[in-house]
Amino acid sequence: MLSIIVFLPVFAAIVLATMPRISDVAARRIWIVVTLIDLGLVVGLWLAYRDPGAGALAFEEQVPWIPNVSSSYHLGVDGLSLPLVALTSLIFVVCAVFALRDTDRPRPQAALFLFLQTASLGVFAAQDLILFFVFFDLSIVGMYFVIAGWGHGNAARSALKFFLYTFLGSLALLVGFIGLYLGSVAKTFDMVELARNPPFGDQPVIGGFVLAAVFLGLAIKTPTFPFHTWLPPAHTDAPAIGSVVLASILLKMGTYGFLRIAMPMLPDAWQDWAWLVVVVGIVSVLYGALVALAQTDFKRMIAYTSVNHMGYVILAVGAAGVVSDSAAQAREVAVTGAVVQMVSHGLITGALFLLAGVLYDRKGSYDIGSYGGLAAPAPRYATFFAIAAFASLGLPGFSGFIAEFQIFTGSIGPVPLTALALPGILITAALFLRALQRMLTGETRGLSTGFRDLDRREILAIAPLLIFAVVIGIVPRFLLDIIEPASSVIVDLVSR
Repeated sequence: MLSIIVFLPVFAAIVLATMPRISDVAARRIWIVVTLIDLGLVVGLWLAYRDPGAGALAFEEQVPWIPNVSSSYHLGVDGLSLPLVALTSLIFVVCAVFALRDTDRPRPQAALFLFLQTASLGVFAAQDLILFFVFFDLSIVGMYFVIAGWGHGNAARSALKFFLYTFLGSLALLVGFIGLYLGSVAKTFDMVELARNPPFGDQPVIGGFVLAAVFLGLAIKTPTFPFHTWLPPAHTDAPAIGSVVLASILLKMGTYGFLRIAMPMLPDAWQDWAWLVVVVGIVSVLYGALVALAQTDFKRMIAYTSVNHMGYVILAVGAAGVVSDSAAQAREVAVTGAVVQMVSHGLITGALFLLAGVLYDRKGSYDIGSYGGLAAPAPRYATFFAIAAFASLGLPGFSGFIAEFQIFTGSIGPVPLTALALPGILITAALFLRALQRMLTGETRGLSTGFRDLDRREILAIAPLLIFAVVIGIVPRFLLDIIEPASSVIVDLVSR
């Protein structure tokens, strides 16, 4: 069933792309129906999921593909990938609903997003490095056309910058994958085998260079400081649903890669460089929050908070590499928090980017100072904005609190230095509260005058993301039960 989940969207995309007689209205409906079917299949996958145990996968499929280099069509999920597969399916449903009334080339847009959905699902389901790399690169191509074709402002330049930066990262990643293949005893690209028998155990210097290549590729995609400069313009000039997919899904490919590839396959090198990873995480947290605080453009502000929030994930995976027998359980908590943070950020920041898209659809501006007293003409918008903002700053009762609490609980024990990132939470709170005060309160003025409130389509798109953020914040057990066994396996693998 995993292959059906991954490839159903692209089959629908091919139908839409090759049948010009399909009307725009029909294309929109096909897009929504296909994403809903895919989400339904993922829900069935979730309900049928049972922890496969250490070194094993659920719903595994494997067929020889390029046998002379031991590369296969290998799919499977575990507690690290299943939550991200579910998040991906939900996000693309939300995007299809939000775009229901778009009039700018609906059929090609629907086909492109369905193609991008397959690429995204493939990254999280792939268990072969070459297959992972193919899906990883296809996601870059898809997002390039989303920004260039449906963006605004300086979309062409932002799309080019996005492509060049992230493609450079994918080339570094490919070099790292080749290094893993050459260093493996079995000469294979199979991710399960490489995690079971990691290469370079007796060659730490070479392992360090391979990790550097892998880390560079994933750090650009995440992105961490100082590889983040492509992100703000890409977000600012992308269409709303493009920003949602970019923030909620594509950024997670980088952080997921650290957990799936870098840590288990290069455990010795990861332990050697874990302190540097922690420092990168701390700097990303503080830098992202401080630069976001200085923004006057609402969408750029959210973009920089993504650097901040992904910094927490980097901090956690770095702390998990600082091996200490007495802190093994804490390190498992940190890894669990990192995965929850990926899901939480996808939900909350996805909602914020949709709310930013509403601003641009109504008034053509993201300038925070141009709005004021927005709560009076648009109470539904103000309510959703307030909920998303409080969720993003890590207020208890939301998924962000569950994630950040676990990250710091699991990180400060083995690495007390991680406490330096705590002010990032305070700065994030300050920037969102200031934005709420400037845009929602006081007398209605500027672009807020005559602002049309959220309609049913926009509510149906945004509400599920915030509902899940609240559900995870209040009853996280259903998610933690999936993630925790896989976190334990990762910590065991990196501790060898």
